[in-house]
Amino acid sequence: MTRSLQNIALVVTSGTLVSKIGGFARQLVIAGTFGIGAAYDAYSYAYVLPGFFLILLGGINGPFHNAIVTVLSRKTKKEGSYILSAIHTLISTGLILITAILVIAADPLIKILGPGLNTDIHKIAVFQLQIMAPIALLAGLIGIGFGALNANNKFFLPSISPLISSLTLMTFTGIFWLNKGAIYESQQLALIGGLVLALGTLIGALIQWLVQLPTLFKQSLFRVKLIWDWRHPGVKEVLNIIGPATLSSGMLTINVFTDLFFASGIVGAAAGLSYANFLIQAPLGLVSNALIIPLLPTFAKLTNSNEQDLLIARIRQGLMLSAASMIALGAIFITLGTPIVALFYARGAFESNAINLVAALLIAYGIGMPAYLCRDLLVRVFYALGDGQTPFYLSSIGIILNILFDWVLVGGPTPWGDQMPFNFGAPGLVLATAAINFLTCTALLFKLNSCIGRLPLKEWSLDGIKLLIAGFTSGLVAWFMKTAVTWPENGIGLLSQVILSGATSLLVFGLIGSSMKIKEVKELFILLTKGIIRL
Repeated sequence: MTRSLQNIALVVTSGTLVSKIGGFARQLVIAGTFGIGAAYDAYSYAYVLPGFFLILLGGINGPFHNAIVTVLSRKTKKEGSYILSAIHTLISTGLILITAILVIAADPLIKILGPGLNTDIHKIAVFQLQIMAPIALLAGLIGIGFGALNANNKFFLPSISPLISSLTLMTFTGIFWLNKGAIYESQQLALIGGLVLALGTLIGALIQWLVQLPTLFKQSLFRVKLIWDWRHPGVKEVLNIIGPATLSSGMLTINVFTDLFFASGIVGAAAGLSYANFLIQAPLGLVSNALIIPLLPTFAKLTNSNEQDLLIARIRQGLMLSAASMIALGAIFITLGTPIVALFYARGAFESNAINLVAALLIAYGIGMPAYLCRDLLVRVFYALGDGQTPFYLSSIGIILNILFDWVLVGGPTPWGDQMPFNFGAPGLVLATAAINFLTCTALLFKLNSCIGRLPLKEWSLDGIKLLIAGFTSGLVAWFMKTAVTWPENGIGLLSQVILSGATSLLVFGLIGSSMKIKEVKELFILLTKGIIRL
């Protein structure tokens, strides 16, 4: 990576790491307070749609962020300010209508998401969804602000702002935990707990947007002015990217809906998926932000300047860095799933059954990590090329396949009354998503090769196989250390087991990858070392 990209990556990594630490703390507080009980199980369904908007529209690397960065990176500040005002006006109007729909249609939406939920959990989920509905509007405002700041080389605030929502939710949860002894009826306890989770999430999102405003005003990137101009070339360009990109990313959320539909018949599956997904998303988000955010403006500029050779080199760099980091981390999650879950969650209401469920899900997530991030990177390349249709079409096909794979891997009924021969339970839902991401990633690569041409796919595939060999070997080392060493059965023992086994696994992966002359492995470790030194 060039010096400027490394500097941006380090800034983003530092800010994201702080936010992820806050997210870890938040999840620990929630796990210890609610476990996989009714309040959090209901929240897992109620948060799907608000969370969809917050992650899809308001998240870094989301469609709004990508579209704003791609377009504003090529515009003057004056023109960019006008474009942002018009986008704010148009998008906010649409999101206000969506917010109203979420409030009015909360009950049928929860029925669709969780047809197998019992009455009490269903009622709590409806109540929570109505409270969190305004997050749809806030998410759009947050995403536009993130994109405007990144396009003007402001990276730290967007990467650290999720910490605010984590601290807010932790505060609400802590107040509930301190006072729950005064609530005697379990049903009342679950209802009030659900209210606390929903309010904490909503207020956290509100503050996350408000902290952007001073910097946006200072940079003349935000004006309280309604501009109804969808014909401006820059506005049209943003909308042309946002539309297909949002639909494409939205297809992935439909896959989440599908998973929750099948999970509603498995006790605790929705809450377990949420806990396991968080453990994956923390390092995944950290690496994704550090790699993709610096490369996104570069992709946009290179496609605009027709520097094809350099663009191909950057694509290869992004793919190999993504694959190397995710294979190395995936090997750790697969081999150390149970001690990792026990280390982070085993306290309070989080007992042994919850540990076993989340550990199995974590292992399944670890298998799919490389395909997830590589697919994410390739989608951004297509956005930079001005092609949002290809990711959309592939995501549409992925929805159909995901329903089929979910049905097969959770042992659904056959048309003739028997059960499917495979029954992986809740982990089968994660494995189905992993298979879809792998197929989508492969299709995107072939399509990109037909668009750009001259992609050395054979060479990239061979390097990918080398990375898998390194990951398999490093995973064996971690497994050997976990089983061969007698670790103390306490928190210190778990911490030592995870840190020492994981660190040894990473070291082995780095040595093998470097010996196989995969230069991105060396770049990755240099980047991590500099990040640790700076922190």
